[in-house]
Amino acid sequence: MGETITAERADAVFGALADATRRDILSRAMGGDLGISELAEHYPMSFAAVQKHVAVLEGAGLVRKRADGRRRVVTTDMDGLRNASVVLDHYEELWRGRIDRMHELLDEDGLPSPDTDTPDQEDRT
Repeated sequence: MGETITAERADAVFGALADATRRDILSRAMGGDLGISELAEHYPMSFAAVQKHVAVLEGAGLVRKRADGRRRVVTTDMDGLRNASVVLDHYEELWRGRIDRMHELLDEDGLPSPDTDTPDQEDRT
């Protein structure tokens, strides 16, 4: 898998992504650098609330904030997104391993493997 990520870091990333507003802020930041005030225009909340959402995303390593004159600009941190992908890849690998093992056990017992194309109950009548 190459890169590893700590449990604390995974918690921060997925905690940040658990909120719809933060996911939307992240999506908007992917479109290009945006000022926090520009972001705040899109949400029915205070400027301070948007700043807090950005701070959570920044703490999780998903965005970076920088000064551009008096403006605070938010940009996506692609390394942080890759970290989220590393964690998801890890869980996918675990899941696929378990499915493969289930098929092996069924084969050992002489039972047919589950068929993903099994017709619905209605189709059996």
